[in-house]
Amino acid sequence: MSAATHKPAASTTHGLSPVRIVSIYPTLLGTYGDGGNVAALSHIAGLHGVPVDILTISPGMLIPDDADIYVMGGGEDTAQVAAANALRASGALNRAVDNGASVLAICAGYQLLGHEFPDADGNASPGLGLLDVFTDRLPKRAVGELAAAPIAAGIETLTEMLTGYENHGGATHLGAGVTPLALVASGVGNGDGTEGAITGRVIGTYLHGPCLVRNPRLAERLLGWAVGRDLDPIVEEAVEELRRERLGNAAGTPRV
Repeated sequence: MSAATHKPAASTTHGLSPVRIVSIYPTLLGTYGDGGNVAALSHIAGLHGVPVDILTISPGMLIPDDADIYVMGGGEDTAQVAAANALRASGALNRAVDNGASVLAICAGYQLLGHEFPDADGNASPGLGLLDVFTDRLPKRAVGELAAAPIAAGIETLTEMLTGYENHGGATHLGAGVTPLALVASGVGNGDGTEGAITGRVIGTYLHGPCLVRNPRLAERLLGWAVGRDLDPIVEEAVEELRRERLGNAAGTPRV
């Protein structure tokens, strides 16, 4: 297996070590602009004077188990199974979580963090078991704007409505070992009125958008965990305008 390539770290500020951010298999898990989540983390870290070191992991590359934040996006069924198989064989992501790392996983990435998810034929495929969830099929595919109110312990600094775009056929069922990330205001989410799941610093969600562009406070929460302190919110008017527009669109979408 070949080693991952590094993006040069930003110059350190106030003696901070760079926050190591790993983008896992963006060629397999990067639909609907999910690669923008890593770009958002880098941008928001820069606003806070936090240096970053970004590693992009392609299939066949070694995954480090000592980074701070790991990010996965969505993907088609075949790509999702391939990614899950590779991650199970490696064990690096599970070790990283044991070491205190944070994970943000979107859609297919969210599903494969659970115990099992459906493959292209509807058969149960094993996940990583990092979230106490399992996924089967929704009666009808969920497509459209998704808005949800954050409720999870561990992200108390998130007080704003979460906004995103969902496109998935999975109904995700939460076990006792996790809590929902949010309660659905508009859209489908997990399929039971809740959206996403969180345990410790592992977060799964159906929010495309990209998620961290639309929800910068969530990016600040992930970065805050990495640097060991809460980051004061930095408001960018262009982002707030986008949020107002998308939340306005979601308001016309009934919860299913």
